[in-house]
Parts: sequence; structure tokens; C-alpha cells
Amino acid sequence: MAKAMGSIDQRTQLAGHNRFEMLLFKIGRRHFGINVFKIREVIRSPRVTVMPDSRPGVRGIAHLRGQTIPIIDLAQAIRSTEHGDASSVVITEYNRTVQGFLVDEVDRIVNVSWEDVLPPPQHIADRGYVTAVTRVDGVLVQILDVEKVLAEVMGDPVPLDVDFQHSTAPAQRNRLLVVDDSSVARNQIRRTLEPSGWDVTVAKNGEEALEWLHDTDEETLASVALVISDIEMPRMDGYTLTSRIRSDERLRGLKILLHSSLSGVFNRAMVEKVGADDFLAKFDASELGRYVNAMLEEGEGVAG
Repeated sequence: MAKAMGSIDQRTQLAGHNRFEMLLFKIGRRHFGINVFKIREVIRSPRVTVMPDSRPGVRGIAHLRGQTIPIIDLAQAIRSTEHGDASSVVITEYNRTVQGFLVDEVDRIVNVSWEDVLPPPQHIADRGYVTAVTRVDGVLVQILDVEKVLAEVMGDPVPLDVDFQHSTAPAQRNRLLVVDDSSVARNQIRRTLEPSGWDVTVAKNGEEALEWLHDTDEETLASVALVISDIEMPRMDGYTLTSRIRSDERLRGLKILLHSSLSGVFNRAMVEKVGADDFLAKFDASELGRYVNAMLEEGEGVAG
């Protein structure tokens, strides 16, 4: 598995072409997937120390490589009725935190196109915790809304500082286009920015956002001060969305902030490659609010 996790350069090239690599794992008989870029390592289930008054879903803590991390029983966290041996732990880095997800079986890494990743159908039992689905060798693979899992198990991420000062959105360019497949992330951004008077328009993936931009009238488009886009999304990822905007004469002046839980070092390189204005790691409400405030002070969000 360590060898399979090794080629960062190759994965960077994939990300620039609306593709990614996904680690497949199982809970009971069900197949799940997670982007390899969010994974530090995969290990056998370590010794776990149970902590009193832990949140439901937290099996305990483990000491790994000089760091103490929470171990989350993923089956319990997503309220799955199926459960197996829980023999492996996937160590991940999400939203500036490190945690281990206890799973039954780790399968392999596969190369996937975001065009083949779709929003979940209504009949999936745990659709509240699934942000997308795809098929690998004819088998349905569910991609978890990890931000929702972490928000429920670990609590909401960093809230606004008590001394944070809301600015006032401008009278004209007062719209933010927020693109994210996680309902939790969309709501976090709304709660952070709407009190300043921003009119927040949301889209669930890059394809939906691009359609909205193409279909909207000139007056509404002129009101867009900033596009805040996640990177990992079904149908079209944030990198491809940014590239499409930059190649469209009508849209290329839009300011774009890529806002993701992926690692900052990797994203800085991709920000320059696709032409985004900046990258901000999820999720610190005050940092996001200050970024938008600073953008206001710099001037217009859309080139005239």
C-alpha cells in the first residue's frame, strides 16, 4: 500500500485533467471510496485507548508516529447496519485535522474520472452521508461526505472569532457563488458570510456552477464578486471549473477562490496552473471571512 501511495507527481497531473485516484474500502458488503490525496497512510487497526465521555462514533485515541489522533468507527458514524471485522484504519487529513477511520477491509487504488462520479440516487440508504457515487468494475462505490461525518462526530470546525468584524457587502457586486458538493460545507459558508449582507448562490458541482454562469443574465453576472469553489466534486472538479471560466471570454474576469480540505502544498501548485486567484484550506470561518473582507478592500470582483 505504501508503494501505491507514492506518486504525487502523477496524481497532480490527474487532478489537472478532471481525474483523481481513489482508495476503495469496505464496510460490511458495501464499497466506499476516498481521494488518495487526503490519505496519509493505511495501517492495521492499532491499539486504541478508550476515552471517557467520547462522542458517539469515536472508538478512542491512538498514538502514531508521535501524534495522538482520534479513531472514528466509520460504520457507527454513518449509522450503517452492516459491520465486519474493522481490521484497518485509514489515516486522513481533513480540514486541518488528522484522524483515523476504522474500516473493515481496504481494497485498492483506482483511477477515476470526475465525469463518471454522480450525485447519489435517492434510494441509497445512507444518502445523508454520501456525497457522490460511481461504479468500479460494475460495483457501486459510495463517496462519503466526510465533512458531514466529522461535523457530527467531532463537532463543527473553527467558528468565527468573538472579535471578528463583519464588513458590509457592496450594494452592487454583492453576490458570492459557492460551489461545493457537501451540504455541510455550503451551510458553513452561508453562516459565515450572509451576516455581512452577501447574497450567496450555491451550486453542488462545477458543471452546475458553469451552467448557472452561462445561463445567467449580464446584470446578475456583474453582481458576482467571487466564486468560492471546492475542488473534489462529482461531474466537474474545481480545477476544471476554474480552467473553463478562464477560457471563457465572458467569464474570465471572475475572481476564484479554491476552498478545499486537500493539502495546501499540492494546491498552491495547481492554483497557478489553472489560474485561480487563491487557495484557502477548509475550514476556519474567521479566516474565510477575513479573506472576503480583504478582497472587498482590493476592489472589484469581476473585471469590467
